[in-house]
Amino acid sequence: MMRGSAITASGLCKRFGETTVLEGVDLEVEAGTVLALLGPNGAGKTTVVRILSTLIPADRGTASVEGHDVAADPGGVRKLIGVTGQFSAVDALLTGEENLNLIADLRHLPKAAGRARVAELLTRFELTDAARRPASTYSGGMRRRLDLAMTLVGSPAVIFLDEPTTGLDPRSRRTMWENIRGLAASGVTIFLTTQYLDEADQLANRIAVLDRGRIVAEGTPEQLKRRIPGGHVRLQFASEAALACAAGLIEDGSRGDQDLTLQVPGEGDVASLRHLLDQLDDAGVEVEQISIHTPDLDDVFFAVTGHAVAGDWSASGDEVPAS
Repeated sequence: MMRGSAITASGLCKRFGETTVLEGVDLEVEAGTVLALLGPNGAGKTTVVRILSTLIPADRGTASVEGHDVAADPGGVRKLIGVTGQFSAVDALLTGEENLNLIADLRHLPKAAGRARVAELLTRFELTDAARRPASTYSGGMRRRLDLAMTLVGSPAVIFLDEPTTGLDPRSRRTMWENIRGLAASGVTIFLTTQYLDEADQLANRIAVLDRGRIVAEGTPEQLKRRIPGGHVRLQFASEAALACAAGLIEDGSRGDQDLTLQVPGEGDVASLRHLLDQLDDAGVEVEQISIHTPDLDDVFFAVTGHAVAGDWSASGDEVPAS
């Protein structure tokens, strides 16, 4: 059973000097779900996180977390949230265990309960063997796991993860994904910003795309993909003669002479695929290979922002500092 909305934002605006970073951002995140906020470099993703986590105020608009207004009751918000930023908050001079104990003390957990929570988190994030080693000796993946464990010491209801896997190798990214899925499954609400479209596709219940300070698209990953045209069936043939015959039969196909392929617009559903193959079979044309392409989040991103991912995407967060 859902708890309703864990995060709401209405009309959020923010300027830094002469630069408008956010211009009327509206968001709603259901409790116990994962929202991924995507956007090109400088779109305002980190600024949204900073406002919702009470680190900076909005110039206009309202926002609440678990019913607490971020402007009127920042203390109430902070008691309920955890924040893992783009850059690790781990103290490299302390051991992993000492880092966690420090957070438990800052959270004013009773000593016995705090130490029990630390032991639980070390086990959960597979850091027990390294618990008494200085964090400076940890790999990048271990430091990010420790960073997330520190965020969880106070058992927050809502977690803000700002680019949590930036710089991690593929194996460490997968491990972090498993941890995030586990948190979501336990009922924690997660607000995720990421530079990786596959990460959003894998983890998010809903995705919002932020561009030039505004939300330009929102929905489930599948809903967003269905909005974008461009699905096609790719047929490959063994000879130029077979390709020529197929191209003559299928008028809307796009022919590729170099690789002997024909791209036919369509979503690749069973009925249309069967009709296409029957049409070729009746003409005696044999298809050597067949593949189906459906729009992905790269296509969605380009369609709604006008930017290709490569070159416009960055791990560095918003370009304007929150001073």
